[in-house]
Amino acid sequence: MSPLEVLRFALRGLAADRLRSGLTVLGVLIGVAAVILLVAFGNGSSEQVKKSIQRLGADSLTVSPGGDGGGGVRAQARDLTVKDAEALAKSPSIRSASPVVSGQSAAAAYAGTSGTIDRFIGTTPDYFAAASKTVAAGTAFAAGDGNVVVIGSTVASDLFAGTDPLGKKITVGGIRFTVIGVLKASGATSGGFSDPDSVAVAPLAAVQAGITGYGALDQIVVQARGTGAVDAAQAEAGQILLQRHGTADFTVATQAGVQSAVSESSRTFTVLLGAVAAISLLVGGIGITNIMLVTVAERTREIGIRKAVGAPPGAILGQFAAEATVLSLIGGLLGVAAGVAGSLFTIAGVKPVLVPSSIALALGVSVAIGLFFGGYPAARAARLRPIEALRHE
Repeated sequence: MSPLEVLRFALRGLAADRLRSGLTVLGVLIGVAAVILLVAFGNGSSEQVKKSIQRLGADSLTVSPGGDGGGGVRAQARDLTVKDAEALAKSPSIRSASPVVSGQSAAAAYAGTSGTIDRFIGTTPDYFAAASKTVAAGTAFAAGDGNVVVIGSTVASDLFAGTDPLGKKITVGGIRFTVIGVLKASGATSGGFSDPDSVAVAPLAAVQAGITGYGALDQIVVQARGTGAVDAAQAEAGQILLQRHGTADFTVATQAGVQSAVSESSRTFTVLLGAVAAISLLVGGIGITNIMLVTVAERTREIGIRKAVGAPPGAILGQFAAEATVLSLIGGLLGVAAGVAGSLFTIAGVKPVLVPSSIALALGVSVAIGLFFGGYPAARAARLRPIEALRHE
């Protein structure tokens, strides 16, 4: 029999029970679409985090409490202080060092309208340049300013919908702050985390007095004297803090280092998502095996008749292998279409980013699964003896 005749018999066999064939295709479709969508979701999350890190600035470093005290022993973190920031600012390779404290989920109110500020930051004026925060309207605060605040675009829309917020007073934690500026929207989503535009930045002393208290700093944001001075600034910051603290109880991270760590974590996360989705594709393959075994059992007499009139085992093998492959191929193509269509929508605040290799891999694996899982039922049909098949009830 020619390949076209084998394919024609295979299609006729699939059409004989459209519901069964459709459900089998659905199983493969779900598996392929899940692989493509979850890998795209993981890749989209990674790209989103990278963009958020890049927005902090290529010449910025972050000093955080906690680190390796030497010899691989985790050191107990000492408090970061304003004096530490002042010492860092005197380093030759460092342009500025901004002490930062932050209050999470601060309730804000204006003229009967209330909202939540995801992050209320207390810092110094140099923070805006170091963290690449651009003031779109109004001005940033200056040294010596009191209870003034620069708010993010989300806070402005939540509290001042249709109203110019500049000069208005908002209440946060029982303290009144005058809005003097609105930050430029970051244009990013956070994928389930806090909104990067739901932020407010105020003078350090005002935030400590009314929001966070006079405790330790959360971090120090350091700006190097250009991108070429980042490595020198990191080394100098480490030496200064080591001298002041007596032990490496801090971490000085560059944006390149943070991005590398995030990329590694994101790759692991994406691989894990792909592996979970691949399980559903494997289940679809097992479904093909089950359906083909049932098909062989139901068509035993047909197989016997065809072999009795001279059909070679290769034709029988080819027909049932073709049926399994067609099922997986159709399911794979529909799964690719569903996965690509699904990636056009934002999922949990994340815009999926398609990975072409995942599409090719998922489709190739679906076809391979059809051949592999359809091979056993096809071989079983080809091995049937005509006399036994004709006696089958």
